[in-house]
Amino acid sequence: MTQPYDIKRVMAALPHRYPMLLVDRVEELVLDQRITAIKAVSMNEEFFQGHFPGRPIMPGVLQVEALAQAAGVLAVESLGLAGSGKLVYFMSIDGVKFRKPVEPGVLLKLEVEFVQKRPRVCKFAGKALLDGEVATECEFTAMIADPPKA
Repeated sequence: MTQPYDIKRVMAALPHRYPMLLVDRVEELVLDQRITAIKAVSMNEEFFQGHFPGRPIMPGVLQVEALAQAAGVLAVESLGLAGSGKLVYFMSIDGVKFRKPVEPGVLLKLEVEFVQKRPRVCKFAGKALLDGEVATECEFTAMIADPPKA
């Protein structure tokens, strides 16, 4: 188990930046196994302006993206690729279920584990939780690759 990651260490592991960086902290990372991360959902998020006025709800696709970013940290750290410039790309998303709306002012707990780990393709199972209750769950597959050439 590693020490918690603050935002600087998260940013060292992921290429994402505001407004697309959706992991604020890593609470636990067990190499080759699992990660627990946090997304602090703030009313200041740009998407809340239009999703939905008067009833702000975090879009489900961004909840899945937050899980994928947590998985990205797990993958690059477990495969020894942190700082390598490699990117983690979605290949598939399966069995997504949205169980509770995610509103501003909450800490969204992101729990992701490896289902299968290979050097270039990994499969994950993830859950986003609100106060211990599942808000979103899914399985997804990602490819680790070089970024596209400019």
